[in-house]
Amino acid sequence: MREGAPLRRWPLVGRAAQLAVCEEVLSDPRRSALLIFGAAGVGKSRLAEEVLSRPVAGRSVSRAVATTAAAQVPLGAVAHLLPDGVDMSDPVSGFSAVFTKMAGSRDRHQRSVVLVDDLHLLDSTSVMLLRQLMDARAVFLVGTVRTGEPASEAVASLGQGDGVHQLDLPEFTLQEVETLLQQVLGGPVNRRTTHELYTASSGNPLYLRELVQGALATGALAGDQELWELVAEDRLPVTRRLTDVIRHRLSAADASSRLVLETLALCEPMALAHLEAGDGPGVLNALERAELITIVRDRRRTTVRLAHPLYGEVLRADLPVLRRRGILLAQAAVLEQSGARRREDALHLASYQLAATGTADPALLTEAAALASYARDHPRALEFLHAVPEAKQTVPVLLLLGKSLYEMGETEPAESTLARADALAVDEAEALAVALVRTQNQIWGKGVTAEEAIALADRARDRVTSPLGLRVLRINEAAIRFSVGDLAESLRLLADLEQDAQQAPDVQMWLMGATTKSVSLAFLGRGAEATAWAERAVAACSGADLDMYTTITFQGAANSVLVWALTWSGRLDEARAVGEAAYAELAGTYANPERMLLAYQLGCTAWTAGHPASARRWFAEVTRAARTPSRSGRAMSLAGLAASAALLGDVPAAEAALEEFDRTPTPVRLPHERFGEAWLLVARGELSQARDALRSAAAEARERGHTGSEAVLLTDLARLGRAREAAPRLAELASRCGDGSLVSAQSRFTAALASRDADELLAVCDLLEGMGAHLLAAEAANTAAAVWSRAGDPRRAAAAAARSSANADRCEGASTPALLVPTPTSAPLTPREREIAFLASRGMTSRDVAARLTISVRTVDNHLQRVYAKLGITDRRQLPRPGNEPTGTHQG
Repeated sequence: MREGAPLRRWPLVGRAAQLAVCEEVLSDPRRSALLIFGAAGVGKSRLAEEVLSRPVAGRSVSRAVATTAAAQVPLGAVAHLLPDGVDMSDPVSGFSAVFTKMAGSRDRHQRSVVLVDDLHLLDSTSVMLLRQLMDARAVFLVGTVRTGEPASEAVASLGQGDGVHQLDLPEFTLQEVETLLQQVLGGPVNRRTTHELYTASSGNPLYLRELVQGALATGALAGDQELWELVAEDRLPVTRRLTDVIRHRLSAADASSRLVLETLALCEPMALAHLEAGDGPGVLNALERAELITIVRDRRRTTVRLAHPLYGEVLRADLPVLRRRGILLAQAAVLEQSGARRREDALHLASYQLAATGTADPALLTEAAALASYARDHPRALEFLHAVPEAKQTVPVLLLLGKSLYEMGETEPAESTLARADALAVDEAEALAVALVRTQNQIWGKGVTAEEAIALADRARDRVTSPLGLRVLRINEAAIRFSVGDLAESLRLLADLEQDAQQAPDVQMWLMGATTKSVSLAFLGRGAEATAWAERAVAACSGADLDMYTTITFQGAANSVLVWALTWSGRLDEARAVGEAAYAELAGTYANPERMLLAYQLGCTAWTAGHPASARRWFAEVTRAARTPSRSGRAMSLAGLAASAALLGDVPAAEAALEEFDRTPTPVRLPHERFGEAWLLVARGELSQARDALRSAAAEARERGHTGSEAVLLTDLARLGRAREAAPRLAELASRCGDGSLVSAQSRFTAALASRDADELLAVCDLLEGMGAHLLAAEAANTAAAVWSRAGDPRRAAAAAARSSANADRCEGASTPALLVPTPTSAPLTPREREIAFLASRGMTSRDVAARLTISVRTVDNHLQRVYAKLGITDRRQLPRPGNEPTGTHQG
C-alpha cells in the first residue's frame, strides 16, 4: 500500500454511547443545539456526520465549515445557507429578513439542522445570526469545537442556555484501539504492537490512522494468518499528512517557545524548575495553555513533557544537525554544573554527550548502561557499552554487555563476551555473576544440553567457596534441571529453600528458586503446593528491597508462574485475570522474556479452558516475538499454536506451525509438546494415529515423572474414545495430586466417560464448568445426553444437550469428536461411525476414507448411512464442521 492510500472506513469503535446521546439530543424538542468538543483528530466531524446521515422524517440538514479565512468576512462561512433575495448590506434589516424567511418557511413538523465544523472559528456576525435562529427554534445547531484553541466568542455565545447540550469526545482507550485495529486490519494484532500504536497516538483516531497508514506503506506493520505486528526496529513512520498536521499545530509557538519544545524533544522529561530557571514561567504557561506541553507531578518532583509523543518525532526530524548538537551540549553543561546528583542524571548526561559528540567518559557510559539495563532498555544499554573503548572493558562492562546481548537474542556474541569476562574475573563475586548469566545464555539462548550447562556452572564452583555462593549455584542448577525437564532433581536441589529464606539469602536468587519450585510442582500436577510457592514469590517481590525495574521483572516472572500454578489448581478464571493484569503492566516495558513467558502461560490457560482462539493468539504472541532468548519457549508455543489451530479446524495453519516446531532447535523436547501433533491428526480425521501419538507421549511422560503432562495426555486419549484405557492410571495420578486439583477433575471426567454414568457426567460438568474448563464440561454433558438418549429418556437427554451447548458456545468455535453427538431421540454413534463421520466432515470422499482406514468403500458408505440416520441429516454436506452446526448436533 503506497502512502496516502485509504484504509477501509474506520468504524465508530467506542463511540456507541456518544452516538446514542447525540440522537437523543436531536430528538428532544427542548434542545436547540449540540456542541461536540474534542482535540483535533478525535472524530468530532465523523460523529456528527454519522448521526446526521441517518434518514429521519422531517429533518433537513445544511452544512458549513468555519475557517480562519472565512472569519475575515461577515457571514463568510454561512453565506450559502441564507435564503435567496436577502440584502445583508444592512445587518439589522437583513437579520430580520433571514429570520422571517427561515422561520416562516419552516414546516412546524420539520426540524432544520445546521452543522458547523470548527465552530470556534466562526465570525461574530454569523454567531449573532445563529443565536437568534436557535432561540426562535428556527434551526437546530450542531457544532464541532476543537479543544486547546483559545476561547472564542462563538463558543461563549452559542454554548449558553439550557437548550444547549455539550458533549466531550475523549481519545480512544487502549481497549478501543485494540478493537479498532482488529476490525480495520481484519485480524488480531500483537499486544505489544497495540500498546506501541496506542502510546504513539495517545488514542487520537486521526494520529492512529496515519501511523497505521504509514506503517503499512513502509512494511513496518505486517501480518500473516496469525497476527499483525510491527516488525521494523526503528521508530514508527509518520505520513506527510500527519507531519503537516503536527507542524501546523506547533507553528503557534514563537521563537523562545520553539526552543523549549526542541529541547524537550531531545531531552524529555525535564525538571520544571530547570526549565523555569532558563526560560521563565511565562513561556511555559503559554505552552501549557496551548496544550503543547504537559506538566506532571510525581511525589516531590515536577517534570515537563511534550503533550503528545508525535510532537517529538516531528520536532527531531526538523532539527538541523548543528542546532541539535548545540541543544544537547548546552543541556549536558547544565547537568554537569548542577553536579548530576540524581541517579538518572548519569544516563541523561551520557546520552547528551554521546549524541552530540559520539563519545563520553567510559565510567559515565558504564554507569548509564547499568541504569538502562536495570530499566530493561537493552538497546540503549548496548549503545552506551559499544562506545566504551576495548581497553576500558572491565569485567563489569563485559558482564553488562554480555547480559544485554543475551537479552536481545544475540547469543553467540553474548557467549564470546561472557567468556572474556570469565577469563578476567578475579574474585568469587565476579566469577559467580558471570557464571549465572553465562548459563542462562547457554541453555536458553544457544540451546546446549543440561550436561554442558551444568559443567559450565561447575567450573565456577572451583572459585566459589562461601555458603551463600554455593547456595546460589545450587539454585541455579535447579533452574537448569527444570529447564530440561528433570523435575525430580530440580525439586531435590530446592529441598532447603525454606531454610534458605531464613538465612538472609540473595533475594533475587531466592525468588528464582521459589518460582522454579512452583513451576516444577505445577508440572507434577500439584497445583495447591505450586500456588502457595508462587504466591510467596509474588509477595516477596513486593516486600523486597529491590529497585523498581528489578521488581517489575521479578513480578512478571512470579506472576507467570502463579498463572501456571492456578491453572493446575483448577482456578482458570483467576489464572486468566492474574495473567492479563500482569501482562498489561509489562506491555510498556522492555521485559521481553517475562512478557513472553506470561503470554505462553496464558495460552496454556486458555487451551485448558477450551478457548482455542484465545490460546492461538497468546501462543502466536510468543512465536512471533521479534526477539526472545528462549528457543524452548518458542518450540512449546509452536506446539500450542498447532493444537489451537487444529481445534479450530484450520489444518493448513496447524501443519505450518508443526513444521516450524520440528525445525526449531531446543535442548529438550517435553512429552506434552506432542499434543500439537495429536490434535492435528484429529483435525485430519486420523483418530487412530492421534491415539497412538497420545499413548506414546503419555508413556514418555510417565517414564520421566511428568505427572501433569501425563494426566493431560491421558485425558485427551479418553476424549478420543479410550476412557476405559486411561481411567485407572489417571486415578493413580490424581491420588498424588490431591482433591481440588486439575488432575483430580481430569480423572473424575475420564472415569465418568468410562462408566457412561449420566448423572456422574453431569456432576463432572458442574465441576469443570465451575473451574472454567468449558470444553471438557461441554463434552461431559454431550456424553450424558447420548447416554440418556440411548436409555430412551429424551427429556433428560435434551436438558443435558442444552448444558453442552451453553458451554460449547463459550469455546470459540472448537470442534472435537466428543461434540459430535446424535439427536436426543436416536442412538449414539459407535467409535467406528464417529471416526468415519469425522473424516467425511473434513471433505474426504468415501474412497479416501476407505483407503485411510483400510476398509472397503461399501463399508464406509454403510456406516455413513447409519450416521445420517442417527444425526437426523440426509447427506455428508450436513455433517458438522467447525462453525457449521447441523440440526441435532451440539458443537462449539
